[in-house]
Amino acid sequence: MTNTSRRSAAVRVLIIGAGFAGLGLAIRLKQAGIDDFLILEKADDVGGCWRENRYPGAACDVPSHLYSFSFEPKADWSRKFAPQAEILDYARHCADKYQLRERIRFGREVSDAVFDESAGQWRITCANGEQWRAQSLVCALGQLSRPAIPRLEGIERFRGKAFHSAQWDAGAPLDGQRVAVIGTGASAIQFVPQIAPKVAELLLFQRSAPYVIPKPDRPYADWERRLKARLPWLQRLDRGLKYIQHEARALAFTVFPPLMKAMRLNFHLHMRRSIGDAQLRARLQPDYPMGCKRILISNDYYPALARSNVRLVDSGIREVTEDAIVTRDGQRHPVDTIIYGTGFAATEFLAPMSVRGLGGRELNQAWRDGAEAYKGISVSGFPNLFILYGPNTNLGHNSIIYMLESQFPYVLACLRLIHDEHLKYLDVKPQVQQRFNQRLQHDLSHTIWERGCDSWYKTAAGRNTNNWPGFTFRYRQQTRQPEFADYDCIR
Repeated sequence: MTNTSRRSAAVRVLIIGAGFAGLGLAIRLKQAGIDDFLILEKADDVGGCWRENRYPGAACDVPSHLYSFSFEPKADWSRKFAPQAEILDYARHCADKYQLRERIRFGREVSDAVFDESAGQWRITCANGEQWRAQSLVCALGQLSRPAIPRLEGIERFRGKAFHSAQWDAGAPLDGQRVAVIGTGASAIQFVPQIAPKVAELLLFQRSAPYVIPKPDRPYADWERRLKARLPWLQRLDRGLKYIQHEARALAFTVFPPLMKAMRLNFHLHMRRSIGDAQLRARLQPDYPMGCKRILISNDYYPALARSNVRLVDSGIREVTEDAIVTRDGQRHPVDTIIYGTGFAATEFLAPMSVRGLGGRELNQAWRDGAEAYKGISVSGFPNLFILYGPNTNLGHNSIIYMLESQFPYVLACLRLIHDEHLKYLDVKPQVQQRFNQRLQHDLSHTIWERGCDSWYKTAAGRNTNNWPGFTFRYRQQTRQPEFADYDCIR
């Protein structure tokens, strides 16, 4: 079938996004004998955030053997915490091994999706004008796909280069430059130590100090890799032990926050060992409870801040001029390059895509008070739409791959029911979604994330739309099999 005829015909399942979520579901579809699917990917390669984030030092903060599919183990990870290039290669390997590239249409950014109630189909339009039809639509866009760039007064006047870490400009000359880094999140603590030795001066603009603890990272020895390749059960055991170790942390995040004191002690010891200047240590003390924002891991971030050419700036930014950043205290900081380490618009799920469901209702309108979904997957009024890594499925303690692998069989069961029962559509009942999210928000209210701080987990109104408030095995139990009584099954 030619690409033109494919575009003119309807497919059973259309997946948006070729990151870990989209690739994983596509593999499971093929293994289930479902071949009538396509993946639309806005870029020219697979990998999602691991394709986009190519900044120096980019790496995972979840152990390698946990940050990979259980059904596609990799015995030869180079380190306990894999670098970006290696994770991207793993995603490419999965796409190639399972022959997914023939089902991926690259360079297709979806602009809108509209549900045709009479036909029981989604009509999808890409930015290039192409249109597709699908019985079921799966959004696998992730929560960390749209860079958040602050609106700085006067930035349009700046004559130097300015770019976000997720849009790294490899051609930007940093050697010997005066570089401003805005933000101290998970990306910044990775690339700051990499560029600090190269630049003439690095100004780190900190709005809120993060908690940074040591990273238990090291290279794997050749004998370890050979042994795990020869004895796969050893790798499964290692993965299981790491899962249990990380899962135990949920006790501190969601059940008994006072347990966070042990991690806080680790933070203080790590900072004291790395930074001798007591005044600098005082400025790097977070002003919020540990855990209510993302806890970061790094062995070289604090040592980088102790360098003589690195200066911490914790006064807010007033404006940007042609060649400097002016802070609110009136001080002028000359810079040649600005790098944003400001994270992502994590609470703006599926944006900027427009999605319209029953009666033409727009998803942005349905989510005006904050995104929510039933089990993070289904949204009432938007039939045959399934979201992977959707609202309230993010984690503060374990691997998101585990959550994705919990969602795959749930979505597959829904797809089978639609097909086997010849349904026009499947739509979660509004009262079911409401009860689920009322309980979820109640559970969230007792977690560390609600202990008095703002974070990217929350909307501007303070609603936590990102995190799962409990153990991952509890989520897996809830998603093991759909309860179809929770859905309106329309023929």
